[in-house]
Parts: sequence; structure tokens; C-alpha cells
Amino acid sequence: MAEENKELTGYVHSLESFGSVDGPGVRYVIFLTGCAMRCQFCHNPDTWKMQTGTPYTVDELLNKALKYRSYWAKEGGITVSGGEPLLQIDFLTELFKKAKAQGVHTTLDTSGNPFTREEPFFSKFRELMKYTDLVMLDIKHIDDEQHKILTGCTNQNILDMARYLSDTKKPVWIRHVLVPERSDYDEYLIKLDEFIQSLENVERVEVLPYHTLGAYKWDELGYEYELKGIEQPSVERVENANKLLHTNVSGL
Repeated sequence: MAEENKELTGYVHSLESFGSVDGPGVRYVIFLTGCAMRCQFCHNPDTWKMQTGTPYTVDELLNKALKYRSYWAKEGGITVSGGEPLLQIDFLTELFKKAKAQGVHTTLDTSGNPFTREEPFFSKFRELMKYTDLVMLDIKHIDDEQHKILTGCTNQNILDMARYLSDTKKPVWIRHVLVPERSDYDEYLIKLDEFIQSLENVERVEVLPYHTLGAYKWDELGYEYELKGIEQPSVERVENANKLLHTNVSGL
């Protein structure tokens, strides 16, 4: 079995050697391909298809990351993002397992979309969590119907994942993209805050202002960008979201 795991192949969209916003400290950030969500604000639609990325074995990828270990200090480590990394959960688990054996801090950056308590996923997820130090969970929208409009998917399993992580005391950072005319309404922000306050494991909440920097990719790929004409939120609206979500930005 160990020999089989050694040859697991993951598909990588891109790599970032010195990430500073994807977890604590300096991070080596691995962006995997594949995502089932179709977020209207996605700035990386080129990650949606799974096998369009560069194939790596676990050892190839880990050895590449470890070359930068001297820059990580005590707080840094490896973050796996996407796309949606949970779609490659077997590869991800083996990568994190071997990283932890090397004493590396591991962070999972996920939308939670693949989460289910059904098997075989749930057992695989619990195994992955054994080797995951921090989960960065991106909650796209707290209202299920609005979440479906914004992403094409329900949020019920995503919120269930958040509750599971709370029950198991797994450290979590919550991220929320603030999108005018979609998620930037006080009623939704208050509802989201109430949900976050019900969790016992959230160490940090981050508001990510919507931007259009990746809109050109939609045109290049032949997709219709549904948020045309929507500008990024004003400074005042971002401040309002930080206040309502109790992010304590001034103390970060």
C-alpha cells in the first residue's frame, strides 16, 4: 500500500514560493486544479478542470516545497489551495502525512464543497484532518438560496463541515468574499456572524473584498462573466463588514 501511495499523482495549477496571506507565517502555497463550484466572482476559472494541471507525485511536490523550508521559520509551512483541494483528497492526505513526518505545519484552504458525512469521503476526511494543522474555510454566502445563485451549489454541507470542525476542535480561519449586490448586505453579514459565533474553533475571520482582476480569464476561456458592471466594494462597506463580522482587523 505504501508503494501505491508513493505513486499517487496530483494535478497542480500553480505554485507560490513565498505566500504571505494563505495561513500563518511564510507559506509554500500549492494550488491544485479541479473545482465543482462556479462562483460568479472566481478569479481562477482556469483551475476548474481537474487534469489540466501539471502532474506531480507526492514526493516530487514535497521535495520541491522543502527547498524553501529555511524561509518558513516557526510559523510558516505548506498551504494547499485550489481550485478545490478536497477533490484530490487521497493525494492531499498523503502529502500532508509526509509533510507532518518532516515536522511541517500544514494548512488546508478550502470552500468545503465536496464535504459529506457519507462514505467513503467522511473516513478519508477524518484521516486528512489527522495531518492538518489549520483549515481556512471560505464561506461564500450564509443564505442557501443566495449561495446557489452565487456558486451554483448549496451551502448546507459546507456549514455542516464547519460544525464538524468545531465539534472536533480543529483550528479554523473563516474567509468571506464581500461581493456588492450579492453578499454585501447587513442582514447576511449579521446572519454569518451569528453562525461563526456558534462555532468554538474559529481563530480568525477575514473579509476579502471582491475584485475583477481575474475577469479577463473568463473571456479567454469563453465563459460569460456574470458580475460585469459590479465594482469592488467601497472602503466603507469593507469596514462595515469587518465590524459586523468582528474581524478585529485593527488587531491583526
